[in-house]
Amino acid sequence: MSPSERPLTAMIGLPDGPPDCAAYGRAGGWQAARRALRDMTPEAVIDLVTASKLRGRGGAGFGTGQKWSFVPRDPATTRRKYLIANADEMEPGTFKDRLLLEGNPLQLIEGMIVAGYAIQAGHGVIFLRGEYHLALERLNHAIAEAREVGWLGENILGSGFGFEIHVHASGGRYICGEETALLTALEGRRAQPRSKPPFPQVGGLWGAPSVVNNVETLCNLPHIVTNGAAWFLSLGLGPDSGTKIYGVSGRVRRPGAWELPMGTPLREIIEHHAGGMRDGYRLRAFLPGGASTAFLDAGQIDVTMDYGTVEKAGSRLGTGLAILLDDRTCPVGMLHNLEHFFAQESCGWCTPCRDGLPWVERLLGAIESGTGEPEDLDRLHDHARMLGPMGRTFCAHAPGAMAPLASGLKLFREDFDAHIHQQRCPLRETA
Repeated sequence: MSPSERPLTAMIGLPDGPPDCAAYGRAGGWQAARRALRDMTPEAVIDLVTASKLRGRGGAGFGTGQKWSFVPRDPATTRRKYLIANADEMEPGTFKDRLLLEGNPLQLIEGMIVAGYAIQAGHGVIFLRGEYHLALERLNHAIAEAREVGWLGENILGSGFGFEIHVHASGGRYICGEETALLTALEGRRAQPRSKPPFPQVGGLWGAPSVVNNVETLCNLPHIVTNGAAWFLSLGLGPDSGTKIYGVSGRVRRPGAWELPMGTPLREIIEHHAGGMRDGYRLRAFLPGGASTAFLDAGQIDVTMDYGTVEKAGSRLGTGLAILLDDRTCPVGMLHNLEHFFAQESCGWCTPCRDGLPWVERLLGAIESGTGEPEDLDRLHDHARMLGPMGRTFCAHAPGAMAPLASGLKLFREDFDAHIHQQRCPLRETA
């Protein structure tokens, strides 16, 4: 793929590390910020991003331009507004934003300038996963350099628009992937989701209009403003536009992440880019978009990785980074590990999630250790049925946790039965 076909990663992996402001500019950077601030109105930027059909890359897939359109149109000088980059990448199996943050932090900064101008927010915050120490160092360095040369601060390019960015290193809670819990954490309070309405675009951080966008989403903006909506639409292979950073973890020869056209088949990602399964291992099933997506079986490996197709197959695109289950790994043990994570990451606000997820974890632990009972499967099905649908808990945490469980109970029923009847894990001695 040419650099124009992989815009997000074209400047990543350079011999001298991430580009500085001068090198970034020589390679085409800052054109979008210059064009937006000098030649476009905020409304024109929103219309352009809407026309590009850019969808959020954090997992929900909501239209970016549509999300921005809900923000009141007051100028930045008359009302305080906030733009937050969600870099708290804690979804198990997901590491795409880390690639962008460490590889080219100036791309994110330019994307935030464009987004901040579009919604007329004068303040930007990067909410960063606390364990991303290298990303923190490189972001702070890039922000300081951008401020020094005039890309951050007051009256950028004489446009009358000013914008500042600050980095907040998270204390480390998965629930901060939920945008209102993230805002609550930024305010110095316990990270718990808020009731809606009001939505963040109207009443967000400290009650001010706020937009939370994923890192990958924001990094697309400079390229859309520079090259246009039609160019971005042409990059996708199907109904969804642009490129996507896909990834694979599991027993493959080359686990990693790659920028590819949106709609690339999973088979191509696994066999060509990840090198296929390691010798002695066979693909059995996969989570297509991180831990909170439903299992699909190996027969669905040809699914094209776009929002609608993966949903029709019975799961979600999510973050687009697949977790593979091989034939020598116990699916019950894998589910137990996943539900342990979700149980410990519950914020504790609502009863079904706070008490239900630990119960699921205990049931799976008993089955995996050989002390499970046939009735435990009925209890697990009940939890998946009651916690899975949206609207029965305060946020999407519990429904996300139930996605792998509900699908796993269907796909791996024989494994569950074998654990219970043999009172042990049948794969433990062969894994």
